[in-house]
Amino acid sequence: MFARYENMDPYILLSAVNLKMRNENLDLAELCTTYEMDEHKLTKRLKSVGFSYDKEQKQFR
Repeated sequence: MFARYENMDPYILLSAVNLKMRNENLDLAELCTTYEMDEHKLTKRLKSVGFSYDKEQKQFR
């Protein structure tokens, strides 16, 4: 699902990432480890469209 996350539409990526973190009860680090994603690249990609990670909520907002 996240094999090409760097090229995904950022809003679809946002939805998929938040869905996985919510459904699997993962934080950002666990999500990135589980799906072999670079945390910095993911965060930068979502920040480019105005979203940042909320540690307490375990989601990008």
